[in-house]
Amino acid sequence: MSPAAPEERRAGGGATAADGARAVVRRRISVLLAVALLAYLIDLGSKMLVVANLEGHTAPIQVIGDWMTLQVIRNGGAAFGIGQALTVLFTGIAAGVIVVIWRIARRLYSLPWAIALGLLLGGAFGNLTDRLFRSPSAFRGHVVDFISVQHFAVFNLADSAIVCGGILVVLLSFRGINPDGTTHAPEGKEPAADGEDGQSKA
Repeated sequence: MSPAAPEERRAGGGATAADGARAVVRRRISVLLAVALLAYLIDLGSKMLVVANLEGHTAPIQVIGDWMTLQVIRNGGAAFGIGQALTVLFTGIAAGVIVVIWRIARRLYSLPWAIALGLLLGGAFGNLTDRLFRSPSAFRGHVVDFISVQHFAVFNLADSAIVCGGILVVLLSFRGINPDGTTHAPEGKEPAADGEDGQSKA
């Protein structure tokens, strides 16, 4: 055996590990896109149904008595009707969120993070679609909200996906899990040693 053979084996092993890591990232991106597509299609379909069947109804449709009702409202602001006069600004923010999510996805290794980012992406696309294509004009379109809960704002399923994804992001961050699968000690705790850099894959 030539002296170079061990080096070649190590190089081959490194390439195999890198290929395996890239395969994991591709699978996580597939999960992210699948979750995003599902959230987007559910939101889009629900808005089409309520606009076709409920818009123009003066009385809310009861779902759970007066506690939860359905009524179509056109919202020029952010989630839950916040910032009605800032439609263009929120359109830009939604587009920026999508870009940030895609940049994170290029090094995505954690399955829970893939699900969380998929929910955020699907919800952002759902409301961005309204802002781009609904009246009164492109980039100023009003989002269709239709779920009304007593003593709460009227919202839609895209808002729900964004909130669920946001909660999951907070929980993962609190547990010290990073998008790339590494872990870090939450604030106030000492990191557990796992290799030279004290990080481990989640």
